[in-house]
Amino acid sequence: MINLREIKDKIFKKENFYFLITIISIFVLDRYSKNHIINNFSDNNFYVNDFINFDLIWNTGIGFGLLSFNSNLFYNLISGLIASVIIFLIIFAIRSDKFDKIIFSIIIGGAIGNFYDRIIFNGVPDFIDLHYGNFHWFTFNVADIFITIGIICYIFKELFVKKS
Repeated sequence: MINLREIKDKIFKKENFYFLITIISIFVLDRYSKNHIINNFSDNNFYVNDFINFDLIWNTGIGFGLLSFNSNLFYNLISGLIASVIIFLIIFAIRSDKFDKIIFSIIIGGAIGNFYDRIIFNGVPDFIDLHYGNFHWFTFNVADIFITIGIICYIFKELFVKKS
């Protein structure tokens, strides 16, 4: 039987407040960076140095432009899948220890930032273009940075931190 008091106690822990603040901070930073780019650099490529440019590209696929199609059905299916993953990550974060909560909150903050763009703009604004000569990495955004950092931290934790 589900004990609502236990669920409420798990959700309203002090450490979950920090988890929420981390998510909100990452979301706000991501929104600020995307709004700045959309409002100031939408018409041209902005040269920063020999390795980085800001170039606004609208991504309708998943991470790094993968699975981009011109189909509303496929776009909506991907968006639903992303929403489901975010919900599962939130559930895992609530049930996790403090270190995992930090990792999950970093991933969730970035994921919610990109999900917001999918819903509001029907695409995610990517603008950071790393390159060396003619080789260009996938264009990405601040949310993608946090998602990647969180995933890397989680992989390292699973590989190198001893479980008690």
